[in-house]
Amino acid sequence: MVLDLIMAAGVVVVALPSLWLGIRGLTLRSGHYSSDVAADRLSLALLVALRVLVLLLVLALSVVTLVSTVGAAVRELELPSLVLVFFVLDLLLAALVLLTFGRRARRRPRRRATPAAR
Repeated sequence: MVLDLIMAAGVVVVALPSLWLGIRGLTLRSGHYSSDVAADRLSLALLVALRVLVLLLVLALSVVTLVSTVGAAVRELELPSLVLVFFVLDLLLAALVLLTFGRRARRRPRRRATPAAR
């Protein structure tokens, strides 16, 4: 019973915010660009497709984990062991999203104004 609630809280606290941040950073790119426009478009399409696939997997695992844990807690049933595996995989994929394309872009530091310009 306690494990069910901990798993549901873990999904709500970690996986769902990473899903939101991942959707926001879906089309962000790093500074690596190719001189070939077609290859650049192809790499962007592949990158976005893989990110969408990871986000869909996080969404599916989060839904399955939440429904299973809440259902087991309400009906006071034993949770299947595969749900624990889904929970761990969900947290690992959420960490992947947060550490790669889910984080905010770093802003460049502002240049200091020279005293002569004032």
